Amino acid sequence: MTQEEKIKQELSENFPFLKDAIIIKRERRIFLDVAIEQCSEVFDYLVKNMQFNKLSAITGLDEGDSLAVIYHLSRDGATLFNLRTRLSRDNPSINSVTPYFSSADIYERELMDLLGIKVIGLPEGHRYPLADDWPKDDFPLRKDWKSKENTPGHKGLASTRSAQEGQNA
Repeated sequence: MTQEEKIKQELSENFPFLKDAIIIKRERRIFLDVAIEQCSEVFDYLVKNMQFNKLSAITGLDEGDSLAVIYHLSRDGATLFNLRTRLSRDNPSINSVTPYFSSADIYERELMDLLGIKVIGLPEGHRYPLADDWPKDDFPLRKDWKSKENTPGHKGLASTRSAQEGQNA
């Protein structure tokens, strides 16, 4: 039995509802789609019981009808586990994983700024990566986003870039 198959077997034994959802794409790559209601529990188990103790990245996606968050976890630098959950576009929210990985902070701020996903439990901090004067309900990675160059406080990407270049001169 391969390492990936052992991981799939252990998860299936502990979470029977996942049995058909765990996909081994190729060596060292495992994918799992899980409902938002079970996401925290499965994430916790992967980190605490299966030693997926490295957060490689968090990816946010606009999939049209829903938004998605993918946690890219690894262990021993060998196996990459991609845990995806889908969220409603209307009021998307997810629990913060900063209690497990303090480095998740930057990824979760991107989810908030760029896709409008509320991250419950994320410590207070500055916006990232958008400027502080970017409109609060303007999420540029959503497929339905349209540039609002005339919005008060919005300088536009080109003028923001020019201002930054002027500061670096």
